[in-house]
Amino acid sequence: MSTTPDDTAQRIYTPNVLHNNVLTTIKFFSSCFAGAAAGILGLQNWLGFALFIASTLLTAFVIYVVNCKGRPTKFVAGGLWELVNPGQENAFSFVLLWTLFFGIVHVYD
Repeated sequence: MSTTPDDTAQRIYTPNVLHNNVLTTIKFFSSCFAGAAAGILGLQNWLGFALFIASTLLTAFVIYVVNCKGRPTKFVAGGLWELVNPGQENAFSFVLLWTLFFGIVHVYD
């Protein structure tokens, strides 16, 4: 972390910005794996979306505890809401992989 006490300056600090990109990538992979799992398990309708919400909350909790150490506003500009927000691209990736794996595994059911 930066040696400046100002949280805004710490969020602009280049290593912190690169670390936030890693957090975004972790959230993206989590939604992709959840979509693949929902498709392989054959979940339909709200059960699949419940898995997506559960994986998003679990990922946000792990990032909150492990990476942010309970202080997300120090590391992420949006704070806790930014950790819990799945993002449009993650939701679309989830649905894409959900339908892909559902079609591959359950094509003859």
